[in-house]
Amino acid sequence: MSLSSHGVIVLLGTSLLAPASVAGQVRVPAGGERPPETNRTWTPPLTPFGQPDLQGVWFNNSATPLERPAALAGRTSLTDDEVKELQRRADQIFKEGRAAFAVGDAVFLSAFNNIDRYENANSTASSVWMVGKEFDNRTSLVVDPPDGRIPPRTPLSQQRQAADATRQRVPAGPEDLGNALRCITYGVPRFGGRYGEVDFGYFQILQTPDHVVLRMEAVHETRIIPLGSRSRLPSAVRQWTGDSRGRWEGSSLVVETTNFSPKSNFMGASENLRLVERFTRVARDVINYEVTLTDPTTWTKPWTVMIRLKRTPHELYEFACHEGNYSMPGMLTGARAEEAVASPR
Repeated sequence: MSLSSHGVIVLLGTSLLAPASVAGQVRVPAGGERPPETNRTWTPPLTPFGQPDLQGVWFNNSATPLERPAALAGRTSLTDDEVKELQRRADQIFKEGRAAFAVGDAVFLSAFNNIDRYENANSTASSVWMVGKEFDNRTSLVVDPPDGRIPPRTPLSQQRQAADATRQRVPAGPEDLGNALRCITYGVPRFGGRYGEVDFGYFQILQTPDHVVLRMEAVHETRIIPLGSRSRLPSAVRQWTGDSRGRWEGSSLVVETTNFSPKSNFMGASENLRLVERFTRVARDVINYEVTLTDPTTWTKPWTVMIRLKRTPHELYEFACHEGNYSMPGMLTGARAEEAVASPR
């Protein structure tokens, strides 16, 4: 688990236990849910070679939490009035850099619990660097299981995760830290702007008759995905972002990815991770991005996330992560300091 995620966990635990926070929560009536609006009659344009056209720059600035908060158990959606109130609260909490930089689900939880000020001791920046988050009627990005929660981890996964956390807490060297902190890769899949940073949620889609290219702004990575029946890499060949193959199912681009490296470690998943991504353009400026994750050595059953990607006129720019990775010597220096305190000469 990255250092930046600790503030979210603390916030969640505090909000569900403190009576003052509960009193400030959005009131959720038993009824009144309505499914998100969809345009069932819209037909996507086609490329010159006859494929549904997904090209352009897309981003995710959704404030919807990855998992459904316990206080919203049984609710798949919010009312329009609740959404407006959450947006108003978030705009107030995070305006003009008056709060710490929020990651993960912290924006939603801060607004839901109606806190006065968001603080995170692990944050090194203020909210002035955040993109504006957009609330919608959904209560979780997880759409399967129906309870909006990630399935339990297997005992093997829990052991592996605990070992990773211990190693990263006082790293002996860069190799003990995660791939993102080392500027190697931010991994596949990407749940994008839900992690707050301006660039994490932006990517560009390019198409040819036999390939689809996903060009990520963060860490300047590019996924080149062959379409059709091209054979996969041998199982012994493992890659940071896996081995992807794409196909068209109606108007949806379906991408299956296997052959992850044992060091890929997406949310604790192993090299046995299998992804199925679906990109479906449902409006001129919206793509429904659906991801199903299967790894029986990590989770007790598969689970699915759906993110609404919005089209943007913005362009992608260089993301020189390693070139400016000043945090690396700081983290290693801090680890040596902790060791010196623990074992004084």
